[in-house]
Amino acid sequence: MAKEAAQEDVVNIQVDVDPVVAQGMYVNLAIGNFNREEFVTDFVFLQPGSTKGQVRSRVILSPRNAKRLMTMMQENIATYESKFGVITEDPQAGVQFSFN
Repeated sequence: MAKEAAQEDVVNIQVDVDPVVAQGMYVNLAIGNFNREEFVTDFVFLQPGSTKGQVRSRVILSPRNAKRLMTMMQENIATYESKFGVITEDPQAGVQFSFN
């Protein structure tokens, strides 16, 4: 009975992607901030050797959805590493931020 009830709760959602959005946007830096109500993440492209980056996209999530995103990313990274090997950290040394 519980299995049948769980199957009844499944909702199929169709998601359309605009062709421009489907092409994606390359970024090489993410900057995050939060308050009680939301998490804000700016995705930035920082030209190598430059001291000024450009925000390409800003994503605003509720705390619950931010946690879901974190879980999804952790699962995807674990799957990636099991197939391709461990991703090593390579922090950018000496990057300082100035928020204008």
